[in-house]
Amino acid sequence: MGAKRILILNGPNLNLLGKRETAVYGDKSFEDYLVELKKQFAHVHVDYFQTNVEGELINYLQQSTHDGIILNAGGYTHTSVALRDAVAAIKIPVVEVHLSNIAARESFRHESLLSPVCAGCVFGFGLRSYELALTYFIQ
Repeated sequence: MGAKRILILNGPNLNLLGKRETAVYGDKSFEDYLVELKKQFAHVHVDYFQTNVEGELINYLQQSTHDGIILNAGGYTHTSVALRDAVAAIKIPVVEVHLSNIAARESFRHESLLSPVCAGCVFGFGLRSYELALTYFIQ
């Protein structure tokens, strides 16, 4: 059996990591972090896609042939029934990830439409949240 294949799927505004609200999200871009993550987990095949478009996230979920998906849906977490339905419809386990502690933020961020249909959730550990989700998939 070959290396596990994991897809990291990032939603809206995550292309602005390192520039946007650095007090909340940190000052490192996701691309820089991804280089480090791939070195740390060299035995795992990690694919990455980021989009600000809800439908593209849904297409990636539906078309994936990966062993697992790490999904940071950004603001769509709290608003997208369509994205929730896509996660529920696929057979691949999905771990929901957020850099910030969404339960400690504005009240509109407290409810995740995705959590009930995900294998698990990791939030509040900054970029390290991705490492924790990736660890789940390889253990």
